[in-house]
Amino acid sequence: MTALVSTAVPELQARAALSAGERDAMFALLAEHFEGVTRDQFERDLAEKNWVVRLHHGDRLVGFTTLLVGESVFDGRTLTAIYSGDTIVAPEAWGSPALARAWIASVNHLRATLPPRPCYWLLLTSGFRTYRFLPVFWQQFFPHHARSTPPATQRLLDHLAGERYGGAFDRASGVVRFPHPQSLRATLASVPAGRIADPHVAFFLRRNPLHAAGEELVCLTEIHEGNLTAAGRRMVGAPAP
Repeated sequence: MTALVSTAVPELQARAALSAGERDAMFALLAEHFEGVTRDQFERDLAEKNWVVRLHHGDRLVGFTTLLVGESVFDGRTLTAIYSGDTIVAPEAWGSPALARAWIASVNHLRATLPPRPCYWLLLTSGFRTYRFLPVFWQQFFPHHARSTPPATQRLLDHLAGERYGGAFDRASGVVRFPHPQSLRATLASVPAGRIADPHVAFFLRRNPLHAAGEELVCLTEIHEGNLTAAGRRMVGAPAP
């Protein structure tokens, strides 16, 4: 594990530049860890994205996440919206921060190519490990166990989720229910007893009780340097405020 953590190499790549072999490797990794994955569904999701962040150990793919970077108009202003698609990190690479570091660095790189404007990340997650990415790296995100979602933030979350996922988004529960959900295999979906004491994990389980069936909790955070935690700042080499 130590060798993998220290040598895992992340990479940002345009989705259109992926080779057939790279797509094969991504699908194989996803299907290894999720139930209900089909090649057609994987290709449809991938075709809707414009960027991929991948994590390699040597020649082997051990993690990836797909991104759609676009824009939306809300309350008369244009903002940048980042939507996460298929995401997986193999258990052997859970100890590596490389994919998280690459994600933040990649988003900052992409933002620099766009007009300066507010930037929000809409995250769908059916796994507590992905949800835990939020409190580790971001100070303000919603929904949150210790604070209510401000009304304006809730309206923005509802707007972005409704715009992107349509009728699959249930505003009352805050989850997306896809017609053909992908669910983590039982060995990955189970929550170790020690993790339930974590208030963020406990909150995720309360808000998304059918996560094991593939229901996705919708989360929102604003992407800017001032919203990074100390760990997030270390991740990207940003100075302390």
